[in-house]
Amino acid sequence: MEKMKFHVAVTAESLERLNEYVKGEQDRERAWTAECQRKLLAPGMSRRVAAAVRRDIRAQVAAMRRTGEFGGSRDDVVARTVREELRERGLDREWPEPPEGEVDAAGRRLGTPPSQPLGAGGYPRRVSVKLPYDLGETVRRAAYWSSQDAEKALQEWAERWGDGRTVAVREAIRDGVPPELAPAAAAKSLSAPQSALAIRDRLRAQVLTTGDLLRAAIDRATDGRQPELPGEAE
Repeated sequence: MEKMKFHVAVTAESLERLNEYVKGEQDRERAWTAECQRKLLAPGMSRRVAAAVRRDIRAQVAAMRRTGEFGGSRDDVVARTVREELRERGLDREWPEPPEGEVDAAGRRLGTPPSQPLGAGGYPRRVSVKLPYDLGETVRRAAYWSSQDAEKALQEWAERWGDGRTVAVREAIRDGVPPELAPAAAAKSLSAPQSALAIRDRLRAQVLTTGDLLRAAIDRATDGRQPELPGEAE
């Protein structure tokens, strides 16, 4: 099956929880497999019959991964919770193809705050996951189209008020203003009132990125709930 690879920034705690969850799922799967083999592989069984038993157990495990009874690999876990996240947000549907080059454009998407946390206290870790291609395409398209209204409004905001404080500080530093004086210099160049800045912040919050969806899916996977092992509830 063709896969689509994503790289997502996460907190150190989120990555640790994800790794622990996946390890726990793999341990559960191995324990269930070992118990099935113990029950079904009888002493003296022929190699042909034993191979058929093991093959049937592997097929059951694969089916239980598909239904979510077992987590499988990290990719399996995240793919399952991505689907759940899309359904909960009403985004699990057919989306038109975005204009060519839009979802692959380099740099920060319009509306994503330049101060998006990436360092201490933010998202210092990276996770790579491979999703089934169709699912990955849905993630990319859903993020693009669901953010269109907010991004258009942010474009209009920028045309009216400019790029805002963070960009102004960066430009002041680039113009040779010492970093400690840049905020004051930037403040002189800003004309947007607080009410306009509040509107910009609300619009930014409506912009959905692929990273937002994947982080939400990872949080969903690690909320502490685990499905019961088959037979445990009996």
